[in-house]
Amino acid sequence: MTPADHLVELPEDSEALKAMLRSLVLERDLERHRADEQQHRGDDLHIENLRLQVELARYKKWYYGPRADRLQSPGELAQMLLGFAEALDRKPVNAGDVPPHAEPDEELRRVKRRKGRRNLANFDNLPVTTQVYELNAEERACPCCGVAREEIGQEESWQIEQIPGRFERIQHVRKKYACPACETNGDNPRIETAAKPETAIEKGLAGPGLLSYIVTSKFGDYLPLYRLEDLFARQGFEISRATQSVWCGDVADLAEPLYELMGDHVRASHVVATDDTIMPMLSREKCANARMWVYVGDDAHPYNVFDFTLSRGRDGPKYFLKDYDQVLLADGYGGYNGVVAGNGIVRAGCWAHLRRKIIDAEKTAPEIARKAIEMVRALYAVEKQARELSIAERLGLRRQQSAPVLAELRGKFLDWKEQLLPKHPMAEAIGYALSQWAELNVFPTDGAVPIDNNVSEREMKRVILNRKNSLFVGNARGGRTAAILASLTSTCRRHEIDPQIYLTQLLTNLPSTPHSDLSTWLPDQWKLRQKERLAELQHNAAPAS
Repeated sequence: MTPADHLVELPEDSEALKAMLRSLVLERDLERHRADEQQHRGDDLHIENLRLQVELARYKKWYYGPRADRLQSPGELAQMLLGFAEALDRKPVNAGDVPPHAEPDEELRRVKRRKGRRNLANFDNLPVTTQVYELNAEERACPCCGVAREEIGQEESWQIEQIPGRFERIQHVRKKYACPACETNGDNPRIETAAKPETAIEKGLAGPGLLSYIVTSKFGDYLPLYRLEDLFARQGFEISRATQSVWCGDVADLAEPLYELMGDHVRASHVVATDDTIMPMLSREKCANARMWVYVGDDAHPYNVFDFTLSRGRDGPKYFLKDYDQVLLADGYGGYNGVVAGNGIVRAGCWAHLRRKIIDAEKTAPEIARKAIEMVRALYAVEKQARELSIAERLGLRRQQSAPVLAELRGKFLDWKEQLLPKHPMAEAIGYALSQWAELNVFPTDGAVPIDNNVSEREMKRVILNRKNSLFVGNARGGRTAAILASLTSTCRRHEIDPQIYLTQLLTNLPSTPHSDLSTWLPDQWKLRQKERLAELQHNAAPAS
């Protein structure tokens, strides 16, 4: 049949032709709509598949993978190996490092594992107990002639021993005095009792050493109280976890003025780094998702202060930072927008969070992830160079080297976003970067602002360790106690102070310390006094020339 035959079969009526044409157009549009729906359905399935891949990779990393945020593609590993080989090739060879020629059996003896004492830190600082072993009179007799053998020398060896802790009862006897003459005359004998030092817990049995040990174990070593209960029982004196919990609360009440002073110092910082995490709290039906926040002061105000709130609302950080008007370094949590609104606070972003989001979406767009991470790595290379520089020098280096990288990276982000579907995991990571671009670009305009918020995230990891072992806090007061005591132990760790020694001295002296002298018991000031005292003792012990 020819095309002309089809034309002949068309109706002559114009209305019929129009109706036929409308039917064909409708059928075409319907087919297009079905094709579009199928395309959208395929895109949705593709995006959902990518999301599942990203989520699965994240869970695998949490359970089995390394904690560092690194790309997993073969190109990344090859680049790392190439960089290592180039660095090794540039390293000069020291002739002293090359071993002399030795026979194979000598080489085997050289690599054989050594026995005896390893290089132990502070070995020479340990207290020494000397045990002398001698031959008795019968053993000294010479087996040949019977004459007693004389001492000609000695052999020395060392051994390290651990002496288990023990409990002691300290009896406080306060002598009473009266005037016998007045009493004989029938007057008031003027009885007076000798005073004893104030205690951390009024009329309490726990001494400062025991309290500091419990607090350090719980908030410095993340040992839950029920394990401490078992440990004490093995040492011969059981202390219930409930009693230990009450004691921790009493210590927190005593140290609260010092905690508030640390918070005032943190709010005087130019840069405050903050982060938060869930701190479950017992509730009638189920655990409530309370929060624990951390505020890390700068180097001029070196204190880590924790704050406990019942929710993640902005009221918590807004109250803590109510008088603050400098730079707040935080992640992309939207609640901080309400904190910085209407005041002079500048909000700085965290490049570690952005890098993590890009790495999480790596498998969905490997090439984009590789290029983006290369540019982020260039920013961190500048920070490595500027680590020992002054604030002004660091700012100049950032403006010279980091600013061009940031401008190029933003252009690439915009181009990549146009190439990806809106709900693509990598598009979401790029969207996060663009939405936080103003905050992420604070560090090249201020040399005192870090490039990331890792300093506060490290402190949050310690809270998570405590939460993993202790599970929850009992109530709001328990959360406040945890915040106060974690602030003290964390700040001690920041200044490389033994928290148990510091807390023992603090609890011994704080009850009688006037408020005007409270600043002398800040951890950094205490450490400074300890150094001065040690230097004075060494000076006095030095022989006169």
